[in-house]
Amino acid sequence: MFLEDGPAGGWYRPAPGRRRIRLGLAAESPQEATMDIHENILSAIGHTPLVKLNKLVGPNDATVLVKCEFMNPGASIKDRMALYIIEKAEREGKLKPGGTIVENTSGNTGMGVALAAAVKGYKCIFTMPDKMSLEKINRLKALGAQVVVTPTNVPAEDPRSYYETAKRIHRETPGAFMLNQYHNPDNIEAHYKITGPEIYEQTEGKVDYFVSGLGTGGTMSGAGKYLKEKVPGLKNVGVDPVGSVYEGYFKTGKLSTPHVYKVEGIGEDMLCGAMDFKVVDDVRQVDDKQCFVAARRLAREEGIFAGGSAGAAVHVAVQLAKEVGKGKTIVVVLPDSGMVYISKFHSDEWMRDNGFLEEKGAGTVRDILGDKRGEVRTARKGDRVDLVVEQMRQHGISQMPVLTPEGQAVGMIHEYDLLNSLVANKARFSDSIDAIVAPLQGVVSPDTSLNRLREIFAQDNVAVVKEGEKIIGILTKIDLIDHLHRNAA
Repeated sequence: MFLEDGPAGGWYRPAPGRRRIRLGLAAESPQEATMDIHENILSAIGHTPLVKLNKLVGPNDATVLVKCEFMNPGASIKDRMALYIIEKAEREGKLKPGGTIVENTSGNTGMGVALAAAVKGYKCIFTMPDKMSLEKINRLKALGAQVVVTPTNVPAEDPRSYYETAKRIHRETPGAFMLNQYHNPDNIEAHYKITGPEIYEQTEGKVDYFVSGLGTGGTMSGAGKYLKEKVPGLKNVGVDPVGSVYEGYFKTGKLSTPHVYKVEGIGEDMLCGAMDFKVVDDVRQVDDKQCFVAARRLAREEGIFAGGSAGAAVHVAVQLAKEVGKGKTIVVVLPDSGMVYISKFHSDEWMRDNGFLEEKGAGTVRDILGDKRGEVRTARKGDRVDLVVEQMRQHGISQMPVLTPEGQAVGMIHEYDLLNSLVANKARFSDSIDAIVAPLQGVVSPDTSLNRLREIFAQDNVAVVKEGEKIIGILTKIDLIDHLHRNAA
């Protein structure tokens, strides 16, 4: 059986699925002639190690333990959820022998499904966005799956998107079963019953923060919920790439306009049913460069070869470790392996071609901040419209970050949005600005390249410069033009 009763009412996939088998070997005792082996590759899923980071954190930082999910047979955490949903569907009669499994995937869920399908005798059809690495596509084909590649830069509801294409194939294929990982509560249940208890047992409950990237939301919603129930005071920190909708929605309750980002496996352009924000204490944003640089450092300094979503989580965890300090323990999920990104960010050429590995003298946001230092004018949640308008007028600015009383940035207030709301009678000068606040867009770090800054300005955004959780600058097109003019002189 895949599931057994676990400790304290939890469920987990036990190490059984293995059995001791007598081999025909010469030995002094029967015990010496036996070995622990797995019945098949599926029983090898789970029980991945926790590994302490040593070089990426300092002596006065919190302890950071990484959960090496790339050591699953399919090289990602998605093996857990895929097998759980498939076996539950079998028990409930939703998936019949010889059936077809259809799913939209960024590659990792597909790999987990394809492994199970190979063992159990199912056919697979997957849809994948065209931004995914060729390695991810080819390994699914190597396991006998059919892969339909769809355009990345289309809305989720577009019939060409990988979501809608999978739904269409599911409707048109007799007897097909669709995991529906993005909205299936069994995604959450898998991590609540398996991943969460496993982490709790490994740490003996001595964990203060749980850090996980937000994609479908299943890992955070399931494992995060279990850990919160078992460990009083534990904080769950989600990680979201710039361009995704989660961070803005968590902080403002509004959906921002998504845009394309390069890191794979985290972030969404829609809200997923498997994402339960009630268990989340904080969501932090990372840009593509931060994800890739952290993943490359993880490989080169810690010997841990993981993907870009792992880099995103590690980047946030290392920041958090400095903030909370020695004596705390942070568990971080590393969702997948670096092996499927060798032609992407683990390649110097790819990093250079995409502006993430700077040529000498190419320039970064830090260079512009050197020309433009000063206090960042901010508004607070609950501020009145008239007071914010007056502050903008006094300081000659057209937008301001909006902070919580604790100083955490939750969005931006723009003069254009103020004007529209006032003219349309959707707001009065005596009202709070809260209903007008827009999600943060164009978030960069001091190390972001000037090429990336140019891309942000091309989308008609200002650039919000964050160092950790603190906003240290607001840059506009004229700031970049002025910087280029100064350096051309």
